[in-house]
Amino acid sequence: MERGSIPEPDFREVCQNLYDGIHITDGEGVILFINDAYTRTTGIRPEQVLGRRVSEIEGLLYQGSVTGQVLKTKQRVNAVATILELGKEVLVTGTPVFDSAGNVKLVVTNTRDFPELKRLEQQLHALTEEQRRANQELAYLRRRQAGGKELIYRSEAMESVMELARTVAQTDVTVLITGESGTGKELIANELYQNSARRDKPFIKVNCAAIPAELLESELFGYEEGAFTGARRSGRAGMFELADTGVILLDEIGDMPLALQTKLLRVLQQRELIRVGGSRPVKLDLRVIAATNKDLREEVHQGRFREDLYYRLNVVPIELKPLRERRADIPILAQHFCRGFCKKYGRDMSISPEAVELLTQYPWPGNIRELENLVERIVVTNAGDGTVTREQVRSALSSNGSFPGESPALGSLKQQVSAYEQGLIRQAVEREGSIRRAAKALGVDHSTLVKKLRQYGLAEAERDGE
Repeated sequence: MERGSIPEPDFREVCQNLYDGIHITDGEGVILFINDAYTRTTGIRPEQVLGRRVSEIEGLLYQGSVTGQVLKTKQRVNAVATILELGKEVLVTGTPVFDSAGNVKLVVTNTRDFPELKRLEQQLHALTEEQRRANQELAYLRRRQAGGKELIYRSEAMESVMELARTVAQTDVTVLITGESGTGKELIANELYQNSARRDKPFIKVNCAAIPAELLESELFGYEEGAFTGARRSGRAGMFELADTGVILLDEIGDMPLALQTKLLRVLQQRELIRVGGSRPVKLDLRVIAATNKDLREEVHQGRFREDLYYRLNVVPIELKPLRERRADIPILAQHFCRGFCKKYGRDMSISPEAVELLTQYPWPGNIRELENLVERIVVTNAGDGTVTREQVRSALSSNGSFPGESPALGSLKQQVSAYEQGLIRQAVEREGSIRRAAKALGVDHSTLVKKLRQYGLAEAERDGE
């Protein structure tokens, strides 16, 4: 446009369709154009101002024009102007437009009503509040996902574990948590997550032993469309992708099939994966925590676990001692579980010192999980409130097998052998978590153990497929 000319028709049409009020003057302050939005906001009509200088109508129609300031400073100016006839304030921004010689040829101002700004501010506040609530709900769900159980301990062994966990939690170092079933490996993983910089990011838990081997690869790494019969048309992200920016827990890593360990090693080394049936690498930003109840060094020796994967996972090892090696934790755990189950079932009970003493004598092959289950059994099976006695604990423990310091129940040799065998079987199943692993630990065939479970009428017999 030439100096002093009216904007071209297409430009005029654009201005007319803008939401903000538009006010344009030439380099002398002569008003060339106002759009409909300007009239709607200020009440000032084109015939009142077009062709007139801003200085002529300053103080007549409005107060606080920015055009003069822009012409003087040759810079953008933000100010509040007052529309005198309406008695209201508007927000005005004036912007200079220069010619090739660096002179101001146009001043373009946009005007917005304060009430409109207030409405937008309120909308922004509402959206911010909605986002805050959503973030709170998301944080709550992530805490639930991480696990709501509290770590209870008093032993020096657990204090050393927690000190190490607190030290490495703030880093992204890979951690391998080992220990017998029921020692609290998942709780340590939760602590690492909750005290890390990724605590507001996803926390994905994968039980490598619970997912069938033929499905584990697609569950972990995802798949592309047409990767296999029944695959979703759009493909699907795997657990690793879902954990991106957060933390993934590979529980029971010792049970991962050997064929998948190579692919897992690639993910750990390169922080990228390729979906099943795909060819495009997917970059990952995540922390890996692994857990197992197996001796991975022995698994490596037996050729069931890759040595390079073991060293990749075992950057920071955290070993959880079995409960029998940290007996100082038994009293505080027992009372904690008792309070929790009393609240759950509406009881008012506590465990006597004599009963606690008896609990500390038991070897707890099922570790904390077995102790928790036993306390729950005591709370729900003993009528009335009051103090849990030594006899009540002995009665509950009798179904778990005999233990040092306690005489086996009276009866024939056959009865006593049978009771002892039941106790051993129950302990093995609770400790190993499945019938197949329990059979292996006891040195018997899977079918033999299933027959024994059925013979003794144990509930685990229904889990024949495990």
